Amino acid sequence: MSSSEQPQVDHRRFQEALEASSKVAAEVLGDVHAADAATWLQDVTDEQAWEVFALLSTEDQADLLEHAEDGLARELVTRMSSKGLREVVEELPSDKAVDVLAEAGERVTADILGSVSRETAEDLRALISHNPESAGGVMTTEFVLARDDDRIGDVVKEIKKEGEDSEENLGVFVVDKAGTPVGYLSDRDLLTHSIHDSVSDLMAEPFVIAADEDQEAAATMIAKYALSALAVVDEAGVLVGVISLDDAQVILEEEATEDVHRLVGTSPTQQTRLPILVRASQRLPLMGITVAGGLASAQILSAFLGPGTQSPINEAILRYLPLIVGLAGNVGVQTSTILVRGFATGEVERNREREVFVSEVAVGALIGLLCGVVTFLFAAWMEGSLEEGVAIGLSVGTAVVAAVTWAGALGGAVPMLCRRMDIDPAVVAGAFLISLSDISGVAIYMVVADQLLSTLGQG
Repeated sequence: MSSSEQPQVDHRRFQEALEASSKVAAEVLGDVHAADAATWLQDVTDEQAWEVFALLSTEDQADLLEHAEDGLARELVTRMSSKGLREVVEELPSDKAVDVLAEAGERVTADILGSVSRETAEDLRALISHNPESAGGVMTTEFVLARDDDRIGDVVKEIKKEGEDSEENLGVFVVDKAGTPVGYLSDRDLLTHSIHDSVSDLMAEPFVIAADEDQEAAATMIAKYALSALAVVDEAGVLVGVISLDDAQVILEEEATEDVHRLVGTSPTQQTRLPILVRASQRLPLMGITVAGGLASAQILSAFLGPGTQSPINEAILRYLPLIVGLAGNVGVQTSTILVRGFATGEVERNREREVFVSEVAVGALIGLLCGVVTFLFAAWMEGSLEEGVAIGLSVGTAVVAAVTWAGALGGAVPMLCRRMDIDPAVVAGAFLISLSDISGVAIYMVVADQLLSTLGQG
């Protein structure tokens, strides 16, 4: 049986076991990967999930909570006794333990911190003090240190002594007497050199980030420089934690998912597992922006078409209005999506913003020009006599160029402005930008077409 088929077979076995009893279902979960177990428990009722979870060993409970989504983790943690939760926390790495405690509430967290070992409590308090979305909030405090005057043999002994309590594949950071990171040794360095070699001769320059920096910046740095681990330092430059490659991958995946959901006006939770009413309530607010944008566009049209106006706008011009709305919206969203993702991956750095903005406006202008030429030719051929057709085609084609170029500029300016104001660009780059593009696109189209038709004596 292939590995891709195995989880499906085990899932069916779990469902059959759950129909028999919670005890049998718990035995099935004990034999599968914790990530699969966490996913399957999301598909049963809260009561069933708790009954099965309560029958798992402390180690299996810890593994499952490490992989569980926030909603499931919250449901399980709030039902646990203080004793059971304390045992689970002691099984987890410090950074994962903090995530679990975050679901337990302040009173329970205080009780847990008062009952675990002093060293564990100090580590957890240090992590809790940081913003969960910062580098300090996602770092681990369980790692091995070396001194710059050590030898490789000394470091290997320290790993053997502390290895069970530290995370894997972090390598070893080298610090000076003040605790400032001055070097880094990979696992390969420790395996391929003599135990008598000096650490200071072999260590590489460490990569460092401040604890209050955003977690996404830390993850991007790890991905950009292909790091195994990143040192996290406090205001004094002292090493206080380490972020691993695995943590960075999780952060980038979560940030990407969050950006995509925010672009379409939803929360970054697992949408397909939420009740229908909850999903609708999350998506409705931004639809209000769309409605407001449509009403604003209607007012613009009313100004040109209402009683008593002398505008030369005619039915032929209105026929091309959906084209403008569609083109402007698409170009604006394309530009903003590219920039939002570029911000997230580090592709668009602050010193490149001007260059990227100018190039995106140029792309929008080129798209507008090509679409404008096609529209001009089509309208000139379709609309009435040659003279009238050329006039209408020229008006519509020119308006297309202006509206689409503006939409490209808007799609670049809005996300950049949001980033400078410390607002998540993904929040406003969806429905808000589309509505803004629609309103401005309609306004530009009507004004340009009106002016050109007046100049050419048509209408």
